[in-house]
Amino acid sequence: MPRILAARTSFGAPLGLLALLAVVSCSSPSTRRAPSTAPGTQTPRGRVRPGIEVLLEKRLDLVRSKRIGIVTNQTGADSRLRGTAELLAAVPGVRIAALFGPEHGLRGEAQAGARVPSGWDRTLGVPVFSLYGQTEKPTPEMLRDPHGAAKSLGAAVPEDRSAGDEGPIEVLVFDIQDVGTRAYTYISTLARCLEACAEEGIECVVLDRPNPIGGATLEGPVLDYPELSSPVGIYPIPARHGMTIGELALLFNDRFLPKRARLAVVPMEGWNRELWFEETGLPWVLPSPNMPSPETALVYPGQVLLEGTNISEGRGTTKPFELFGAPWIDARALAEALNALGLPGVAFREAWFVPTFSKYRGELCGGAQIHVLDRRAYRDFETTLHAIRALQGLYPERLEFRAATFDKLAGTRRVREALERGEPVEAIVAGFRGELEAFARLRAQYLLY
Repeated sequence: MPRILAARTSFGAPLGLLALLAVVSCSSPSTRRAPSTAPGTQTPRGRVRPGIEVLLEKRLDLVRSKRIGIVTNQTGADSRLRGTAELLAAVPGVRIAALFGPEHGLRGEAQAGARVPSGWDRTLGVPVFSLYGQTEKPTPEMLRDPHGAAKSLGAAVPEDRSAGDEGPIEVLVFDIQDVGTRAYTYISTLARCLEACAEEGIECVVLDRPNPIGGATLEGPVLDYPELSSPVGIYPIPARHGMTIGELALLFNDRFLPKRARLAVVPMEGWNRELWFEETGLPWVLPSPNMPSPETALVYPGQVLLEGTNISEGRGTTKPFELFGAPWIDARALAEALNALGLPGVAFREAWFVPTFSKYRGELCGGAQIHVLDRRAYRDFETTLHAIRALQGLYPERLEFRAATFDKLAGTRRVREALERGEPVEAIVAGFRGELEAFARLRAQYLLY
């Protein structure tokens, strides 16, 4: 069973999740691909093999002799850092019709929230459609006539392309590294791609990748759905969901989509739920500009909440989300207050920093750096709530919530309202237990490892 980091109280599960649980026993899960190795085993080479490697070796039947679109970015690569698009382009009989990029762009160059234009990939000679620009979902035209759609979006489509390049996409391949947090927009992009495939009647193939913060722990509230559904939380799952991108695809397709897509998930080999990313043997490729390391991913489920306050979450530094603060904070006082709490698995270092962009650009900020000493004991969401509570105590007139943003990131208004009422953090976190237990039961039938 997953670790559920909360204690029991009556904080109330969202009605949307309870309604979904009512139909768990009468709805069969989507057809899925069984793992090629038993759960918990390692490959003979002693490392995890991501879905792209398994596809190339064992499941080329899914893409051979078909026109494919690929939803990917810089993280779509094998263990030798060869890009998924380039690898598939080299397979005889596979014809790439278009590439699709999520937030931050196909190459991961754009900052958070920046709209990315569509364009043309000169290396592969195909359109590149942004799913974080004019649309967040592949349009029918993009899937039926990629070249025509590229022209209509103003892309410089070469006139000398082969007539054989024309035609609709038959399979949409998804290969992007997620970070294990509901607020990360890549899983919303996955959901929109599944929707588009269902509507157009084409198959979606999801190439699985590790959850970098493991698959055994659930934390935070389940999103209040549909009230607070947004790109930073599209469906009712916890802040830290403990699922891989392939498992999420199975869950989304079976429980949340208006119409199911034809879905095939290509599992990894050698991964198990207790593995941290550093134990996979895979290279870490930045999923986004402010996710430089697995350590960042570990603190992100909680620290992302600071985006909904007037506290810098460390953007514009070399340790985003690990560093946090503001110009009016006494760094030593904050670190001492947090360390006095004796929170499990974590220590706080007095820190001073000057962001080069984002909040307080060019200003000296006092604050703290999170140092995770024991990953299994550390509670990311609860730790950030304690940090916010400490700041409320030290600076009651200075700390501000940006309510709309905070609530979307938390997935509920209940957390902010409880903090504003002065409720103990322990009571707030205890309120998640019932909904986390319900989600654990819901997700169990979609776990591949």
